[in-house]
Amino acid sequence: MAANSFAYYAPPTPSSDERERLILEHLPQVRWIANRIYDRLAGNVSLEDLVSAGVVGLINAVDSFDASYNVKLKTFAEHKIRGAILDSIRGLDGVPAHKRKTLKQFEAAVATAENRLQRTVTEEEIAAELKMPVEEYREVLLEIRAVSIGSLDEVAEGRSENHLLKYIPYDDDKLPARVLERAELQKLLAAAIDKMPKLERTILTLYFKEQQNLKDIAEILDIHVTRVCQLKSQAIMRLRSYMLQKWPTTRGIY
Repeated sequence: MAANSFAYYAPPTPSSDERERLILEHLPQVRWIANRIYDRLAGNVSLEDLVSAGVVGLINAVDSFDASYNVKLKTFAEHKIRGAILDSIRGLDGVPAHKRKTLKQFEAAVATAENRLQRTVTEEEIAAELKMPVEEYREVLLEIRAVSIGSLDEVAEGRSENHLLKYIPYDDDKLPARVLERAELQKLLAAAIDKMPKLERTILTLYFKEQQNLKDIAEILDIHVTRVCQLKSQAIMRLRSYMLQKWPTTRGIY
């Protein structure tokens, strides 16, 4: 076998003139996508900011496009443009980077512990995996709840028009691939919820399905509202951890 058989293959780089031509040719696509997303944000962000982010995605698409994969540049660019715009929107939520880092550490701890024990882990086991006392773990759960459940909370409470699921293209929602994807996601979510401790499952049902607020749930379950908040955050963290393992995707669950 030749020594360079496993050498990294880099897609051919277009000349500077060709690169500029491709970028200019696809600029209308950037504004079209940005406008579609902007229309669904109820004026909560500048259109030009979305366009700027989309242009970055377009440039990345042109620079990394490889025609040998038998995909049109327009299709590839749309994915990159939309992804760049969504990333820019996620960056507007005001959540500090260190909290997102903490959430990822917690999710990794859940995944590691459950893979090792082959069952749903308790909060004591999660805390042990993180090498912290249970009370400290519970306190941190309260601090990161805005990260772990932010967009889900917005939908449940009806407080926000700019939920990330609304940014996803909707013209092709009825395509067989989209229908199948949603069906598979629903199955995974159902499986994840079934694996949860009963109390956490009940809290999610009351909060998201029955649309009860935290205070009402606390009264129903006869526990302190702070404890409800901790368990809800932990339940969402379990969901995120499970989905990231079973459905790895750059979209994520925001």
